[in-house]
Amino acid sequence: MGSLFGSRLSCVANVTLFGHWPEQIAALQQGLTVIQPDGRESTAHLRVTNDLNQVPPADIALILVKSHQTTRAASQAAQVLRRKGIAITLQNGLGNLEKVAEAVGPDRAVQGVTAQGATILEPGRLRHAGEGMTYLAKSPSLEQRVVDVARLFNQAGLTTEVIDNADSVIWGKLAINAGINPLTALLEVPNGTLAQDEKLRRLMSAAASEVAQVAQARGIQLPFNDISLKTTEVSQATASNRSSMLQDMSRAAPTEIEAICGAVVRFGQSLGIPTPINKFLLWAIKTKEAGLLSLSLEGLQAELAKV
Repeated sequence: MGSLFGSRLSCVANVTLFGHWPEQIAALQQGLTVIQPDGRESTAHLRVTNDLNQVPPADIALILVKSHQTTRAASQAAQVLRRKGIAITLQNGLGNLEKVAEAVGPDRAVQGVTAQGATILEPGRLRHAGEGMTYLAKSPSLEQRVVDVARLFNQAGLTTEVIDNADSVIWGKLAINAGINPLTALLEVPNGTLAQDEKLRRLMSAAASEVAQVAQARGIQLPFNDISLKTTEVSQATASNRSSMLQDMSRAAPTEIEAICGAVVRFGQSLGIPTPINKFLLWAIKTKEAGLLSLSLEGLQAELAKV
C-alpha cells in the first residue's frame, strides 16, 4: 500500500518512501512498475531509503506498515515531522491510532481507512487490484490540515472524503478483513475463491457477522446493512487480489491477525459476546505462522467442527 500511495502522490507532491525491506528498496530505486486494474502498466520513479537521516522534514507522514510495526514507524515519523506536521494511519485493524498518537502527540495524529487494493507481485512490481474510497476523520484542532490532505489525495487520483467519525468505516473494514483475510491466508487462495464456494461464503459471513455484533454492542453502526452480502461483494470485486495476510504468510512475515481477529476476540470477551469463529481464525493463523498447520478446505471444516 505504501508503494501504491507513494506512486500516486509523487505526481503531485515531493514524496520519500521509508522502509526496511532490502529487496523492495533496491528494486524501487530502479523504478516501480504498476499494473493498473485494466491491465495497463506504468513506471513510477520514487525516492526511497532505509536511512531515516535521508528523509527530509515532512508535513505529512503516512503510516502504512503492518500493525505490529506501528510503534516503531510512529516513533520514526515523530523524528521527521515538522512542528505542524501530521501523521495519518491508513492501516488494517484496531489500535494503530493510539500508538501513533503516543509517538507524535494526539494533536498530530489522524485516523484514516482506505479500501484501495494492492498486491506486491515481486519486489518493484505492484498490481493495483482495485480502486476504493479513502476516508480521513475530522479532528477539531486539525480540520483544515485534514481537508488539505484530502484535497491532495484527490488530486493524486485517490478518491478521498473527510468524515466526522471514522469508527463506522473502521469497523466496517475490520469486519471485511476478518471475513476475507484469515481464510485466504489459511487456504492460500485469492479473495475471489471465497465467493465461489458456498461453505467458504458461510464461514466468511460468520466471521464478519461476529465483528458486526461486537460493533453493535459498542454502539457502532457499520456503513452497510447486510454484512454477508458486503463481504461477498468485496471478495468478488477483488477476486484476483491476494489479501495482505496471504502476502505476509507467503513470505513468512508476521501477519496482522492480532489487530484483526485478536482485537475482535478481546472486545468480545470484554462485552460478554462470544466470537468463536474469530477465536478459531486467530488460533489457526498463529499456528500456521509457527509452521505447525496446513489446511485444505476439508481440514478447515473438520477443525471448525471442533469449535
